[in-house]
Amino acid sequence: MTEKMKPAKDAFSKGLEGVVAAQSGVCRIDGQNSQLHYRGYNIHDLVRYSTFEETAYLLLFGNLPTAAQLSGFEKQLISERNIPDEVVRFIQLFPKDIHSMAALRTAISYLSFFDKEADDKSVEANVRKAIRLIAKTPAVVACLGRAQKGEKFIAPKTGTVGTAASFLYMLKGKEALAIEVKMLDQYFILLAEHDLNASTFAARITASTLSDMYSAIVSAIGTLKGDLHGSANSRAMESILEVGDVSRVESYVDDALQNKKKLMGFGHRVYKGPDPRAIDLRVMARTLAEHNAEQAKWYAISEKLEKAVWEKKKLNCNVDFYSASVLYTVGIPIDLFTPMFAVSRMAGWTAHVVEQLSDNRLIRPLSYYVGRKDESYVPLAKRG
Repeated sequence: MTEKMKPAKDAFSKGLEGVVAAQSGVCRIDGQNSQLHYRGYNIHDLVRYSTFEETAYLLLFGNLPTAAQLSGFEKQLISERNIPDEVVRFIQLFPKDIHSMAALRTAISYLSFFDKEADDKSVEANVRKAIRLIAKTPAVVACLGRAQKGEKFIAPKTGTVGTAASFLYMLKGKEALAIEVKMLDQYFILLAEHDLNASTFAARITASTLSDMYSAIVSAIGTLKGDLHGSANSRAMESILEVGDVSRVESYVDDALQNKKKLMGFGHRVYKGPDPRAIDLRVMARTLAEHNAEQAKWYAISEKLEKAVWEKKKLNCNVDFYSASVLYTVGIPIDLFTPMFAVSRMAGWTAHVVEQLSDNRLIRPLSYYVGRKDESYVPLAKRG
């Protein structure tokens, strides 16, 4: 960045909107034209042709793998899927009413105690830790989901089984339908990365201090827990359930607009047009509805709700809107929706941590001071 390009020291942008805070080769968002690329590859192509494992490799290593590289990477993920018995027992002691993201944050932090390389800051160790986190987080989330219902932990599937199939088996205790596996795999691809969103930025800030990989990821999880970042998908599904029937969509939207209630799953900070991920998720939700008549009404409500909000408010739906009915129809409990986001985003978070450390500088911005100035100190005895 040249001197002319540097922002003035007293420049201020609330929420850092429009501020360029890093150089990155992981992800490119073109908000004006509603485009999203991972390492140069269009998200629609990745959803259509790739798998979550291949996409995770792309994000972490920078290139699409050869057949041999992908096979080796998949074997690494499979070998690292299980979590220590101590972590399972720890999760089972959590209060049943604990926030699922608080549980995930704590479990991942505890998981670090059982990684002998936790404080090894070499590039090679960080990549190995990234692979472990991508592999183990699904098992942690499945364990959390079962523990909340008082059910025993089910060990992950072994053999040549993808992340989505293994996760659904661990969560449900039975083999999932092929269509459910395919749609969850596509969901993982779509949510794997999204540039400097709040949780990714938090991870990079922590990494920039030369803390460890796990601390950076715990920072990301804590940030994703926030209502303005990760919980919109669960709240979108709660809205759809509240509507309950297609006939109630119009009155629901009218009431929300009249009372200035936030419509969950609509609008986006970056995209000025449609969220490109929502385009794929809409197709996924429709596909699931066609294969599951009992759950089809959630797509029908979503479709009409999307049209009504556009007609009345001119708001596009975002990634959270159709991901809600996708996850719900696949059989994911609502309180696990945000942890599912984390399962997917672990690939992007770890890729950014590795990238941050490849050319690190401590992230330390300035603030614009608006407080009082030139105050005179008054002794305690003389203060009224």
